[in-house]
Amino acid sequence: MSPEADGSAGNDTSSAPRISKSSGGVWAVVKKRWRGWLRAVHRDFGYLAVGFTVIYALSGLAINHIKDWDPSFTSTEITKSIPPIGDTETDEHAVERVTAAVGAGKPDDVFRAGDELRLAYAGGAQVTVVGDQVTYQDRSPRFFLRVANWLHYNRGKKAWTYVADVYAVMLLYLAISGIFMIKGRLGLRWRGAVLVSLGVAVPAMYVALSGGPGARSGDKAASASTPDDPASRSRDSSGDAPRSGDAPRSGDAPRSGDAPRSGSAGSSNSDDFQRPPDRRTMVGPGRPAVSTDAATD
Repeated sequence: MSPEADGSAGNDTSSAPRISKSSGGVWAVVKKRWRGWLRAVHRDFGYLAVGFTVIYALSGLAINHIKDWDPSFTSTEITKSIPPIGDTETDEHAVERVTAAVGAGKPDDVFRAGDELRLAYAGGAQVTVVGDQVTYQDRSPRFFLRVANWLHYNRGKKAWTYVADVYAVMLLYLAISGIFMIKGRLGLRWRGAVLVSLGVAVPAMYVALSGGPGARSGDKAASASTPDDPASRSRDSSGDAPRSGDAPRSGDAPRSGDAPRSGSAGSSNSDDFQRPPDRRTMVGPGRPAVSTDAATD
């Protein structure tokens, strides 16, 4: 056999693998390395999500038990006894005595009606005097939780909306990529499939057993249709509209003379988590009721 033939045959043999490699090279690399790339991006997204997850997890735990505590503020209430405020005592002297008793500074707003005195402060503190009892109420933000709740409720508005959307997409990737990161019995074929099914079954079973969102609204509608007040039942059964002389019931619009309460539309504080409602104005017998509108003008 001639050298030319050997050389040509050698060239044909060496060129065949190169043709096969070039035709399926990209797919072969992706097929071989996609799981590694998936794990690498999963790892980096996991690092980025640590801060977001801590914020949303802790604030979620705090807000989830909002019936048991105020998740954003700690409340302070102090009650002391002082000599009652006399009718002839000036407002300045009464305020001076009350603030000295509880150790508060000069108030930003003063409301007085007979022997009742109410002092309000810009920081949210309030001093209420009824007879000889002085009640000091104040609150302070909880460390970290108030800011976390503010972010969780998206009080940052439009800018934080985009940040929260990015975090949601990251969580979706972490959840979906985690399914395919490991192959074999520890992956989706056996153990992974069992755990994924369990994670889906828990919320599905809870919705099925509890009746879902419609069950609670149905209970409220049933309780509203069967009030405990016999007079209310008679009114509802008669179907008549309330007469003009009827006394207003709870839920009616507030009267112009009612004192404003914390958390109302007129309050300067926009936090969702407010202290318990302030005490209503208590005017002693024989004393004329004083409208708070006149005190706040």
